Amino acid sequence: MLRWIRGEHGRPIPRWAPILGLLLLGLVFGAGLSTTGWLHAAGDGTPMAVTAAPSPAQPPASFAGLVEKLSPAVVNIRITRVERAAEGPMAMPFGDDEGPFGPLFRRFFREGPRSYRLQGAGSGFIIGPEGYIVTNSHVVEGATEVTVVLADKEEYPARVVGRDPKTDLALLKITPRGRLTPAALGDSDRLQVGDWVVAIGNPFGLSNTVTAGIVSAKGRVIGQGPYDNFIQTDAAINPGNSGGPLFNLQGEVVGINTAIFTRTGGSVGVGFAVPINLARSLLPQLERGKVIRGYLGVQIQDVTPELAAAMNLKGRQGALVASVVEQGPAAQGGVQRGDVITAFNGKPVADATALPPLVATTAPGTTVPVTVLRNGQSRTLTVTIGRQPEESRERGPAGPR
Repeated sequence: MLRWIRGEHGRPIPRWAPILGLLLLGLVFGAGLSTTGWLHAAGDGTPMAVTAAPSPAQPPASFAGLVEKLSPAVVNIRITRVERAAEGPMAMPFGDDEGPFGPLFRRFFREGPRSYRLQGAGSGFIIGPEGYIVTNSHVVEGATEVTVVLADKEEYPARVVGRDPKTDLALLKITPRGRLTPAALGDSDRLQVGDWVVAIGNPFGLSNTVTAGIVSAKGRVIGQGPYDNFIQTDAAINPGNSGGPLFNLQGEVVGINTAIFTRTGGSVGVGFAVPINLARSLLPQLERGKVIRGYLGVQIQDVTPELAAAMNLKGRQGALVASVVEQGPAAQGGVQRGDVITAFNGKPVADATALPPLVATTAPGTTVPVTVLRNGQSRTLTVTIGRQPEESRERGPAGPR
């Protein structure tokens, strides 16, 4: 151990000085490196607060309180569908309709098979105290009887108020005998990939089943129709969950569980939900029984790297107009073949899949600004949206891949 250290001018330094110096250095550096201490800003000696970086979001300790609050808004939907197996007479299997089984054979082979009843099930959620319920269109398609079962097991006959197969949405109505608990609708546009979500439904007929996961992706196109814009989640969704709600951690519905990707028939962690904002825009029309969509009158496609290079575009954002319907709303508003639509009614158009839902949810007769790139220059046109023909599609054969 060193007993003495020579000073600057050769003066002896007491043996306790090095220890004191080390202690002082420790205090200085300790304060400077502490995540909750103070550092001095460069130059002026003003103290500057330093705080620890926020820790990553942690899953809640339990979903129990949330589920207890939300479950009364979720319903089980049972449907009955009547179908016939075939039409017209069939040949007798043995060429003779005599004998003890003759009447039975004649019934099924000479007269044709009778109709039979199929049972199905799905999920839904209450959106109003007057008894309106949202579910999927495919859940009640072809149904002759619809029964809604509440969380308390009370049953109600329901009627289908409106259905929209293109977005797979349906609105039902029951006449409640008591007070209902509606679900609050959230804002699906504010969802971020990685956010926690909770699904409640009736998979395989098992009522009020809860699963949880995260938002895996947004804006998924899965080939279900011209208005694909699904939320992808790894919360387990199975047959029977269709039409049920997808909640955020604030207890708001942000999606309607609709489809799964599976090779086994069960959940493999890839489920899809219709964004609640899309459903919200269509609910007033569903309440009137029919959805009337806006119509622009164009066929569009994605801007590929080759097209972007050929057109001297800086990026690939927007929907390229492949053709314009003669005398259609777009043509009358000045949209031309080769334009790239980058915004519609003030909302950005990222690609060709983003435009059809924006147009479809715009009421016919509405005049909107449409921003296009033409010859490298941005310009804003004014277009009055028309009413979509029954079989019209905004996306043509050369649609997005």
